[in-house]
Amino acid sequence: MEEKKSCATMEKLVNLCKSRGIIFPGSEIYGGMGNTWDYGPVGVEIKNNIKRAWWKRFVQESANSFGVDAAILMNPRVWEASGHTASFSDPKMDCKECKMRARADNLIEAHSKGAVNPDAMSQEEMQEYINEHQVRCPNCGNFNWTPIRNFNLMFQTSRGVTDESTNVIYLRPETAQGEFVNFLNVQRTARAKVPFGIAQIGKAFRNEITPGNFIFRTIEFEQMEHQWFCKEGTDQEYYADFKEKAWNFLLDLGFDQNHLRFKDHDKLALYAKSACDIQYLFPIGWSELNGIHNRTNYDLSRHEEYSGKNMMYLDPVTNEKYTPYVIEYSIGADRLMLAVLSEAYDEEKLEGGDTRVVMHFHPSIAAYKCAILPLQKNLGDKAKEIYNELKKYFMVSYDEAGSIGKRYRRQDEIGTPYCVTIDFDTLEDNTVTVRDRDTMEQVRIKVADLKNFILDKIAF
Repeated sequence: MEEKKSCATMEKLVNLCKSRGIIFPGSEIYGGMGNTWDYGPVGVEIKNNIKRAWWKRFVQESANSFGVDAAILMNPRVWEASGHTASFSDPKMDCKECKMRARADNLIEAHSKGAVNPDAMSQEEMQEYINEHQVRCPNCGNFNWTPIRNFNLMFQTSRGVTDESTNVIYLRPETAQGEFVNFLNVQRTARAKVPFGIAQIGKAFRNEITPGNFIFRTIEFEQMEHQWFCKEGTDQEYYADFKEKAWNFLLDLGFDQNHLRFKDHDKLALYAKSACDIQYLFPIGWSELNGIHNRTNYDLSRHEEYSGKNMMYLDPVTNEKYTPYVIEYSIGADRLMLAVLSEAYDEEKLEGGDTRVVMHFHPSIAAYKCAILPLQKNLGDKAKEIYNELKKYFMVSYDEAGSIGKRYRRQDEIGTPYCVTIDFDTLEDNTVTVRDRDTMEQVRIKVADLKNFILDKIAF
């Protein structure tokens, strides 16, 4: 039986994010735009720190991985080769009563409370299940659906200034193809020998319906993907290796392993030899956080077929030519952001009956590494001197408004790991009080030692 993993609910997370400058509704002054979100001053720092941690682990610290930043708009033939043009679609139905459009697989999963896995069902089987169980519209409660139809998830746009010269192109639905089409470029310029990896962080777009679970699934999102090119026969070994690396990355970010689990795919994509997800226990239940896939040599072979370019690798030692297999590790920056928020959120009962909301981020992920808090405003000159020195090395917050207790609470709610209080003793002995976010313990430290103290604590 699942246990509720924390006091975090989606409503609490949304309210906290809006009130503390983490995430705002998109285009809010115009009434918003469904399924779009803007990252605020605190949120953009957290998200950037997540991306930096991922890049450090999978590119910087990898022996043979290289980064790219491919274009969002690509030649339409790319999506023909990848199969997206023909088959990248969702099974959707329209309620004839309220006109709401819903995904058939989501309706089945919700109706069965997770007992039925629609991923293992054909479209005909999904239609039969919905009709047999009279699955009702979650919006209006009626059972009056159109038949299931496939809707392509790719956003179309056009290139050209006149109707005659207009060509249909697409906003990329994934970043992986930018890594595949640059396989030869990276291999040649980096003088890379198989096995090696290509990584990318970038925007992708999918025109899909979501149940409105905050930033869990959005039409515009950011992916962090790593493709590992290897020789057939070594692929399953690397598949297992990346499962372990992906798992350990999450543990190192501070996730409780009891809130994570592997889930093998019940139905493999036509190109896949093996595939699994790491699921996280979100406030909405167990859901996919990231995927690891053995894509075989499908992608490079398809691009060779459609482009006419030889995508084979020549081993400089054995002179053997072959098309590499690919192990893909893919995780959404926005979905990982939601998981980080969910995992960090806590409500602690304090002495006296008060409750504090605190975000227990790993210090490397927190937006601000410390907050400078002068005990009184007339200590501001010394406080700003320390602030101006520390912000050369990491993000620092400065707050002199309100009681020191209220200022502590504000920093707790955005997950700042250390608060530095400047008092009148600071003027005499050049020491400050440093408060730990998680334990609330306070220590006295020399100003000269402050930078290195914090740098040591925030390392990832």
